[in-house]
Amino acid sequence: MIYYEDIAPGSTDSFGHYMVTREEVIEFASKYDPQPFHLDDEAAAKTHFGRLSASGWHTCAITMAMLVENLKKHQQAGLGSPGIDELRWVKPVFPGDTLRVETTVTEKRRSKNRPDMGLFKSNLTVLNQHDEPVMTMKSNGLIRVRDPDAPIED
Repeated sequence: MIYYEDIAPGSTDSFGHYMVTREEVIEFASKYDPQPFHLDDEAAAKTHFGRLSASGWHTCAITMAMLVENLKKHQQAGLGSPGIDELRWVKPVFPGDTLRVETTVTEKRRSKNRPDMGLFKSNLTVLNQHDEPVMTMKSNGLIRVRDPDAPIED
């Protein structure tokens, strides 16, 4: 089990492999982001995308699926997330793209109010099969502390 004490700023991870299909792009957009360039080839061809593209929110959902799968493999003592910062969709995701995730831990700190809990921040980049970034964000994760009675360092 990975705890707060095991996380080191500067550490990196690379994981995931998710192929985006045309059917799921349309299905997701139909339910959650029904803009024409996510639903219709002809409409999408008339936009700056040039062809059918996935919703950015769909890319977020795919990323979450890869994150959870990675957490299952590495058994982190995670406690969820208070949110993300600076979400950017930097390049369109198209049907047929294969996505993966790279993360770098940027900082961590113990909670002064909840000594059993720590927070760590990471820069997260989602890349396509050409190693081009398609989405970036700064994630915030909550994690259990192995020894809540240990002194909190500033």
